[in-house]
Amino acid sequence: MKKNDYNRKAEERALYLMGWVMVLFLVLAALGIKLWTEVWEKALPPCVLLKLTGLYCPGCGGTRAIITLLQGHAVTSFLYHPLVLYTAVIGGWFMVSHTIEKISRGRLPIGMKYRDGWIWGALCLVGVNFVVKNILLFMGIDVLRLL
Repeated sequence: MKKNDYNRKAEERALYLMGWVMVLFLVLAALGIKLWTEVWEKALPPCVLLKLTGLYCPGCGGTRAIITLLQGHAVTSFLYHPLVLYTAVIGGWFMVSHTIEKISRGRLPIGMKYRDGWIWGALCLVGVNFVVKNILLFMGIDVLRLL
């Protein structure tokens, strides 16, 4: 096995373990979604960038997107912040494909391979979301308040 193959496998193992931690967290959050929603709404301070400049930050809408996705509203979640749904789909397939590969003991080698392109795609999505929401805000359309 080449050194790069070993590094890639180690990286994918670490991502897989982190994925299970995230799945556990999300299951617990989904079970207590009502309480979790009320706690987040009271505990989180308002966005500093929004307060100081009147512009949305690149992460604005992310918490609401997570909550609405956990409630089963994928379209609304996407409109709040598309990165959340993107991460759920890509991360979900990563976890499912690696679990199938592990259960089959490698006989079904369908585990999704990590590529830097997934990260670049996420960064582009955040950038486009940031620009579009702020252009709409300048036009008098407050997207996060409409939903």
